[in-house]
Amino acid sequence: MNPPKKTVRHREKHQLKNIGWLRAAVLGANDGIVSTASLVLGVAASHSTHSTILIAGIAGLVAGAMSMATGEYVSVHSQADTEKATLDQERKELAADFASEKLELTAIYVGRGLDAALARQVAEQLMAHDALGAHARDELGISGILRARPLQAALASASSFAAGAALPLVVVALVSESQLIPVVATASLMFLALLGGLAAYIGSANVATGIVRVTFWSALAMGVTAGIGALLGTAA
Repeated sequence: MNPPKKTVRHREKHQLKNIGWLRAAVLGANDGIVSTASLVLGVAASHSTHSTILIAGIAGLVAGAMSMATGEYVSVHSQADTEKATLDQERKELAADFASEKLELTAIYVGRGLDAALARQVAEQLMAHDALGAHARDELGISGILRARPLQAALASASSFAAGAALPLVVVALVSESQLIPVVATASLMFLALLGGLAAYIGSANVATGIVRVTFWSALAMGVTAGIGALLGTAA
């Protein structure tokens, strides 16, 4: 008699769980490179000294990291407050009229394609296990994976911004003043292209599209800032 075959579980790997940290990390690093490189190029184009350019870049790194952390914390904390208020309201509704909430959840499952009897059975079993969790997930669209985490988002944004901003600053420190503008611009665009491609790859998106998108808009930002710096430097 042949032994029974082992059941092989099919594990699917989706990228949804990476959205939170990926968004904060990519935006932070991208902003760090673009804003710092643009600042450096703008100051350099105004014919400032090498030390002045480096100091301006370091100041931009610190200010940008703090700004990113603050903005991300406030934004995500507002989302977290909204989620908490919504869950509190749902908790009160469950306590006040459990039967109606069960009918509401049943209707949601019917709308998703289940027949009425099966939808009612699913709603009953899920609510018996975790009524608030079932409504949070299926009625409100709030899950453990997607829950707002303000402090985590703030730290990720600040850290990634600082890491991104440090890249053009290292280039500034290593190159001479006469070569600073072309070398910083070229190196920064290479960093950004790598970042855009990596982010697209991790998110299972088109890598070439990610590279072109981030490179084009970053080059435009740097060009505009350098142009303004050159104009003001000439005027001065």
